[in-house]
Amino acid sequence: MGKIEIFDFKKKTLRQINQYLQNIDYKKNLREYVIKNPNGNHAICAGLKEDIKVSIKGHVGYYCGGMNKNANIIIEGNAGTGLGENMMSGTIHVKGNVSQSAGASAHGGNIIIDGNASSRCGISLKGADLIVRGSIGHMSAFMAQSGTLLVCGNAGEALGDSIYETIIYLAGKPKSLGIDCEEKKITNKDLKKIEELLIIGNIKNIKPNKFKKYGSAKKLYNFKIDNISDY
Repeated sequence: MGKIEIFDFKKKTLRQINQYLQNIDYKKNLREYVIKNPNGNHAICAGLKEDIKVSIKGHVGYYCGGMNKNANIIIEGNAGTGLGENMMSGTIHVKGNVSQSAGASAHGGNIIIDGNASSRCGISLKGADLIVRGSIGHMSAFMAQSGTLLVCGNAGEALGDSIYETIIYLAGKPKSLGIDCEEKKITNKDLKKIEELLIIGNIKNIKPNKFKKYGSAKKLYNFKIDNISDY
């Protein structure tokens, strides 16, 4: 284990911290960093590109880890709106709760949330895997196009509204399903995927067979006059 570099918001600005982490020379710089006293600042660790580990000791504001590529970001607190928005790869692990639109348009990588996530979790998801130990709010996975949303708790209203190819695994109950979202049969392939996600999320108190699968009924893929009321 090499030396850990520490950044403190009492001594440096958001711009200084982000610019340093965004422009790391992968061959010359350290691989592990700690950020102290984040105090809910927005856009912390946005646009990281290298395979580094960043531990944030406290709560973060909007868009933490946005556009992340390769980095492993650990948040020891809660996170605001748009966590990991448009993330490409890497991992973001929140040890608290997350506000709305977690993982919005995320293309790849893993987002792990130990607590609950608010509304529109996984909105327009494009390939990432979201793992939520708690429950999620209304309109989650709205227009989600690819990737997976695994939730160990319950879901709010209109789960999977206008969903495309994203798959939802839910251990609890949805308050209601959105337009064109339906429950689907769990296959052995699904059980293997659920097991894989549970391992990634270090979730040991729930078995893969406790989840139900939800996905697109595929009635809205192409315009049909018979479905006009659903548009």
